[in-house]
Amino acid sequence: MDTRPIGVFDSGIGGLTVVKEIMKILPYEDIVYFGDTARVPYGSKSQETITKFAKQNSRFLLSKDVKAIVIACNTASAFALDDVNAEFEVPVLGVIKPGANAAVRATKTGRIGIIGTEGTVNSKAYEKAIKKLFKEVEIFALPCPLFVPLVEEGWADRQVSYMVAQEYLEPLKKAEIDTLVMGCTHYPILTKVIGEIMGDEVTLINPAEETAIELKSILFENGLQNTTKRKPEYSYFVSDNTEKFARVGSNFLNKEIENISKIEIEKY
Repeated sequence: MDTRPIGVFDSGIGGLTVVKEIMKILPYEDIVYFGDTARVPYGSKSQETITKFAKQNSRFLLSKDVKAIVIACNTASAFALDDVNAEFEVPVLGVIKPGANAAVRATKTGRIGIIGTEGTVNSKAYEKAIKKLFKEVEIFALPCPLFVPLVEEGWADRQVSYMVAQEYLEPLKKAEIDTLVMGCTHYPILTKVIGEIMGDEVTLINPAEETAIELKSILFENGLQNTTKRKPEYSYFVSDNTEKFARVGSNFLNKEIENISKIEIEKY
């Protein structure tokens, strides 16, 4: 048994969808979350810069004595996971491999769609991970950049989100995919919208959920799980704008966020 917290970081707020799934699947684990809100977005930055940021974020989480680190950012998972894994001794998990594994398990036709930010789609990280598992797969990847601001405005259920999603997803409907990876941590907030447009015949893959499932396996395999059935502690840190994080983040977690602190991440 290990009562130390789990560390989670993201370039901003979106990684809270991963935290939400961890809370459900591992209800007794303490969590320390860091959102790098001063330096968001990561998608437009170089691999060298993203790797530097990911290592700083990890050092901060390790200063909180975390027992595992989840990189809850698709771009950082694509560009920095191997380097972070090599540098630090605790288990480090990204969101891309769990999402890819789930997509391959789900598809029956071998036609898989991927939606994400431009950075994630251009990195081809999901495509590479999926093709390692299923060489004959056909992949159709599209960036959907407007989904992020729609989610952060709290407009997931408004007509504008349906209109934007209809426009973005039409090529994937024409491609007759049977599985769709929501390859951005914001996108699970739009699950209802995306599901209605794509239809019941398309399986939606939420990498946040799959990452939480894999994290549980890693903790139990390594004897790191917290078996004390007490109320967990959640703490949140950001590099800028605690007010926006609290306001928008509460929509991601469906509850008020307390215990938020601003830190100087460049010190790590």
